[in-house]
Parts: sequence; C-alpha cells; structure tokens
Amino acid sequence: MAAFKAIVINKTESGTAVALTDFDEAGLMEGDVTLRPEWSTVNYKDGLAVTGKAPVVRRFPMIAGVDAAAVVEASSHPAWKPGDKVLVNGWGCGETHLGMYAEKARVKGDWLVALPPGLTSRDAMAIGTAGYTAMLCVMALERAGIGPDRGPVIVTGAVGGVGSVAVALLAKLGYQVTASTGRPAEGGYLRDLGATEVIARVDLTGPARPLGKERWAGGIDTVGSTTLANVLSMTRYGGAVAACGLAGGMDLPTSVAPFILRGVSLLGIESVMAPLALRKQAWQRLATELDRHKLAKMIEEIDLGGVVAAGKKIIEGGVRGRLVVKIR
Repeated sequence: MAAFKAIVINKTESGTAVALTDFDEAGLMEGDVTLRPEWSTVNYKDGLAVTGKAPVVRRFPMIAGVDAAAVVEASSHPAWKPGDKVLVNGWGCGETHLGMYAEKARVKGDWLVALPPGLTSRDAMAIGTAGYTAMLCVMALERAGIGPDRGPVIVTGAVGGVGSVAVALLAKLGYQVTASTGRPAEGGYLRDLGATEVIARVDLTGPARPLGKERWAGGIDTVGSTTLANVLSMTRYGGAVAACGLAGGMDLPTSVAPFILRGVSLLGIESVMAPLALRKQAWQRLATELDRHKLAKMIEEIDLGGVVAAGKKIIEGGVRGRLVVKIR
C-alpha cells in the first residue's frame, strides 16, 4: 500500500500538532526490516510526545509510538524473515526514528526481539516499554543483592504503568511490597496486584531529611524529585533504589548522606538504548514471571483513534495500569 494510517506529529509555529492521518510509505526511514505493527501501547513518554509537553520529538514529521508487537513483512536482515513475530521498543522510535502508531514501520533488524513463546502480541504490548522497564528495575535490584529476604521494598507511582507491573512482579517473586500512590481510591487495585501496604504519595512529598527512619531494603522509583529523595533517605543500610522515571521532576533535592552514611545505592535504569542481551533476558523473564491474571487487571484497550486523548490523560495522571493500542 502506498499510504497507511498513522499518528503523525508536525511542527507548527506555536508548537506541535498531532493527528491520525495518512502517511506515504515512501516517507519511511531506512531500515532492513519492514513491519506490520499489530499492537502498541501508551507510555508516559508517548504522552509527552503527543501533547508536546516535553521536547521528546527530535525530527518532523514524526510518527509517534515508542513500541510495538509486529509481524515482519519484508527483511534483508539475516535474523528475520516474513511472518516472524517480533517486539520493538526504544532505540529512538517516536523520537528520532519514525515510530509505531502506524500500520507500517521500517527499522533496523538489530533492534528487534522475537516474541517470547507463551506471550501473545497483545499481552506483550500490555507489558510494553513500561513493563519491560519495570523488569529492568527488578533485575538491577537483584544484582545489587536486594532479594526478598532483605526486607520490604517500595514502589512509587504504583498505579502507573511501570509501577503496576513492578508491584505485580515483585509480589510474584516473594517481596513484601509497599505501594505509594496519589490515588488512595486505587488501594484495592494495588492490593490485588500484590501490595501488602499502600501509602499516600503525600508521605513522600515533603522536604527530605538527609536521613530518615529506615523503612525499606530497596525500591523502584518512577517519580523522581522529592519523592526519590525521601525514598533514599528512608532506605535501610546497604539498600538500593532503582530510578527510572521523572513524572515528579528531574531534580533530586537530597544530600550525600544516604550514600556515604548508609551505603545506599542509586541504580539508574535506562531502557531506550539497553543492549540486546539485556532486553532478551528481560522479555524472557516477563513471559514466565509476570502473573497473567494480574496483567489482565491492568489493561484497557483502545484503537489508534484513541491515542491522542489517551496521551493527554496519562500526562494528567488519569491512567491506571496499561493501555494497549490495537493497530489493525
């Protein structure tokens, strides 16, 4: 087909404009694999891109969409052939490379991961970049020696995509999970995912002391700023916190006290350019270690026409769990 439907972001005099429109196949970027995306998802970064709230997009016009579960349509890459089911996330898709909210895409074969056995394409995008990032956080805590035997762990922004999957994963692995949220009405949802304690976001939003009462052996933070500073100050001796988000801000108003007086480690999690071996490990573990019944509790399904409104909603903190996007 010469044209296909896509969510396209264009530069305007006042900022950006986004719409579901036709995109000419001739405008696709270089790559050795052509894909037919079947499912995608709405991540916080996608929300930033479609709303223009942050300078996520680096070239125009841009097809939005960080990730997809897709079928290979054509390939000159030795690892892939037509009909293969694959996953793509990150690598600048939706930022510097045309993204996945589209009926067709072209990428480098080296960016792709085979859909793990036992995962449907829909389930893979219910997990999406958010869930993949949550698994990277869990793996980082494990490498730092923070196992279930070390004590309770905290997840901030727990109702969001990364947070929801993190709670479910940690609970399945035997951790005692404290979930922090600004939406107290979602306490039942978080307990259903496996949280043993739910605390209010306000408990972590005041100015952080250099050192607070030791509460958690570790944590996964999706918020940043004062929330992360408070979590660090309350982390037990020798603990570790995996940081992967900035919904609350990019600043970190803390001191060196947690690091040099308690030996706390701050583990930075970067998912966009993570090496292929780490991606494969994360996706294999997600396929076997994430409770599908809990995943089902997180999911809301939309189509391409609903992406722009969903992007606005996720930035406003109005999305619970995961949004899956049916492309075709």
